[in-house]
Amino acid sequence: MYPASFEYHPAASVQDALALLAKYGDEPKLLAGGHSLIPVMKLRFASPAHLIDIGRIPALSAITDGGSAVHIGATARHASVVSSPVVRQKVPLLAEVASHIGDPLIRNMGTIGGSLAHADPAADLPAAMLALGATLVATGPAGTRTIAADDFFTDVFTTALHPGEMLTEIRVPARGAGSGGAYEKNPDPASGYAIVGIAAQVQVSGGTITAARVGMTGLGPKAMRLAAVEGALTGKPATAATVAAAAAHAADGLVFVDDARGSAAYKGNLARVHTRRALARALAAATA
Repeated sequence: MYPASFEYHPAASVQDALALLAKYGDEPKLLAGGHSLIPVMKLRFASPAHLIDIGRIPALSAITDGGSAVHIGATARHASVVSSPVVRQKVPLLAEVASHIGDPLIRNMGTIGGSLAHADPAADLPAAMLALGATLVATGPAGTRTIAADDFFTDVFTTALHPGEMLTEIRVPARGAGSGGAYEKNPDPASGYAIVGIAAQVQVSGGTITAARVGMTGLGPKAMRLAAVEGALTGKPATAATVAAAAAHAADGLVFVDDARGSAAYKGNLARVHTRRALARALAAATA
């Protein structure tokens, strides 16, 4: 199918994009890589009257080392995140997760900010943002504000961004010694989206797991942290037995339904199995 007619507006700067958003009210959509927006436009699930292209704003695509955090512009391509020496050294979990997105064409065109703002409940990156404790930077008419990843994903395809705001940067805390992360995904064979994806990040000191964050995507209306798993890890010995016991809590408090992807029991088992696998690899990385 073909999208409905629209007017195209290339933005030269963030302020230019914000002015266009303010000018057209509820009518525009932001266009970055287009791999989230264009498909729904072609299906007429979205028919914006105006497209504001932010993909040509140089300042929005930079990936820089901020010391305690890696700063990633919202229009940085997935492939750039995967290959960035700064990301691979300081937040390797993010590079791993980005490598699971779609196929080479999607990774070369799709953007990190576009994926996060789209907030698909089966996308890979939201789980990574939760596991890494990232902060998302939004810029709007009232200025710039920061939103913790824990507060950013609010519902199906819904975020904490206000009308007239745009996502401009992602800040991911750098990881040091004793830290390890891993991502385990069961992809839908047709779309590549996660039936379940588990991103785990752990910190180990003196043989003890001192901190843990586990993000899950694919099995709920939005990406979410697995608090019961995190609680079962923190303060416990960094052993396979601890991992197995913690992973058993992966489905605690979650409600699954039978559908074309499998039964509720199957989905609960998927959560537990992939959580155990992700934690095992994260722990191995942290203690290597």
